[in-house]
Amino acid sequence: MGLQGYLALWCAAFGTVALVGYVRSLAGVTAAQRAVRVAGRIEQVREPRQGSSQHDGIPVVVSFQDPSSGEEFTVTNDRDRGERIEAAWTGREIGVRYRRGRPHTYQLFTGDLQAGRRGLGWPNFALFLIYVALVVFAAIDWSWPWALIGFGVPWTLSGVWYMPQSARAVRRRIDALTSQPPVPGRVIAVLTDTSTDSEGGTFTSHTPVVAFTTREGTTVTAYCADDLPAPATSRGRDLTIHYDPDDPALFTPDLASEDRSRRLDITCGTVALLLGVTAVVVGAALL
Repeated sequence: MGLQGYLALWCAAFGTVALVGYVRSLAGVTAAQRAVRVAGRIEQVREPRQGSSQHDGIPVVVSFQDPSSGEEFTVTNDRDRGERIEAAWTGREIGVRYRRGRPHTYQLFTGDLQAGRRGLGWPNFALFLIYVALVVFAAIDWSWPWALIGFGVPWTLSGVWYMPQSARAVRRRIDALTSQPPVPGRVIAVLTDTSTDSEGGTFTSHTPVVAFTTREGTTVTAYCADDLPAPATSRGRDLTIHYDPDDPALFTPDLASEDRSRRLDITCGTVALLLGVTAVVVGAALL
């Protein structure tokens, strides 16, 4: 079987996967569409234990109602129940996902309730694999500059789409963080995780957990993603917290780091866009 035959088999196999996935999505029978998604509410926030793992998330108690039965449930996020919760406060809305009729299989998440509801992840990935195969075939059967064009065109388009959205998101984030005076915060625990690399060496990471109370009276407990000096010994350290009044999960003890992140994001986006454009131009010139 020649290269064209293998390409046809590849495209037929993944084309079938994509077609079945899209048909199932249109029929509303994908696993994501069959799952029940409801909004829960954090009823209680527990302080993380000093030295415990960051993978456990902030311990919380969540209540939600099963829409089919009307029954109320009160659950916790222990035993790997969905996403790691990195910021929590009493009254925060949190997503709950479970199999229809089986609320005890719940998973918690902090993202958009509507995101990923159509179950198109695998079909879209199958189309991507078909596109990759076509680019590889063009590069082998025609000439290798087609690989540059096949890579550069979608890369450039994604960069053109991503950069303006990213710039607006960063600008909104900084505006929100500086919309009102900061509040005092404190490191209440430091979480410790030890991992081993491929050469047998060990690496220890430390994740500070901060607590602060917003001007609206909401007490927030959250992982501090910003690099604090000497995080291993930061427990008890006082901080100045800038936060988004509409979403206290968005906060920082270091506004300067936000500006550095903004510049780095713009730089990386520009370099990525130029890389795509260069690949297209060079590929077209070499044809």
